[in-house]
Amino acid sequence: MKRVVYYLNQFFGQIGGEDTAGYPLEIRKGTLGVSEAFQKALAKEVTVTYTIICGDNYFAENTEAVLEAIEEFLKEETPDILVAGPAFNAGRYGMACGNMLKLAQQKLGIPAVTAMYQENPGVEMYKLYGYVIPSAPNAAGMRKDLKKTAALVKKLAREEEIGPPEEEGYYKRGIRKMVRKEEIGAVRAVNMLLNKLNGRPFDTELPMPKFSKVVPSEPIADLSKATIAVMTSGGIVPPGNPDRLEALSCTKYASYTKEDFGGEFRVVDVAHGGYDPTFAQENGNRVLPVDVLEELEAEHVIGKLYPYYYVTVGNGMAVDRASNFGEQIAREVKGKVDGILLTST
Repeated sequence: MKRVVYYLNQFFGQIGGEDTAGYPLEIRKGTLGVSEAFQKALAKEVTVTYTIICGDNYFAENTEAVLEAIEEFLKEETPDILVAGPAFNAGRYGMACGNMLKLAQQKLGIPAVTAMYQENPGVEMYKLYGYVIPSAPNAAGMRKDLKKTAALVKKLAREEEIGPPEEEGYYKRGIRKMVRKEEIGAVRAVNMLLNKLNGRPFDTELPMPKFSKVVPSEPIADLSKATIAVMTSGGIVPPGNPDRLEALSCTKYASYTKEDFGGEFRVVDVAHGGYDPTFAQENGNRVLPVDVLEELEAEHVIGKLYPYYYVTVGNGMAVDRASNFGEQIAREVKGKVDGILLTST
């Protein structure tokens, strides 16, 4: 029997309304409220063993501590699946449910499922970490949303193959899978073109991203006094890839110092799965040019090299995810650096 742990906010955990949004983290054995209704939708195939409850404000104000406590509990409980929500169009609740997905994927290695309305900010920020099912904008659609969530959880519990978003009904996650088609790519491409020219419906196999225009920053007035940071989407990581950056559709970034590489930046691993890593593994400076920047610092061409190097994997990176990473890194280095050098492969 597969076991599920369910996350709810204070309202759906039957604690109270907005006046109890500061309700602290609580873990109850068994089901209540929404998790009880979800258990009924699962029938006897899966068991909800615990229900986690936390007020929306409390979670937002104590995110790190709450996640640490939940992680510790889940590692002891070792559930098979984590479920949260539905969060509907509630932003704070959506962020909490999204964090549950991220925790399940990055810390526990188990699947996680939630449901949110398409305009909930948690969709874009966290759909890459687990399965997010489109929900109604409010609790009026609770019954249908729980039914859809339960159907997907049952498939996960049976360890059945999860089909593409169009078949299973979750938001696209930017994950590519190898599949066999009856017709070769050239034939499919010509058929799509003919359908387009003749006004017939067709589905592209490669949707193109929509890029937004970004106004460039003003140039650095005096490099000799500037602190410069260096980062890469080339997947240069310390030996063993300690943060487990994925080779494709990476869901995280990491920051390292030279000491993380043993003080010698030449010995590295490459997490990137989109290019031949041979030359980069021989010398990490070929992708992340720390050695040259140190020379420029010694020659006073630049004022100082920022001691932290930021790394992610650009292979198959979704634009919205890259933008999110950029915003997070910018907040971390704001006021500490004057410019950033971004290298690829």
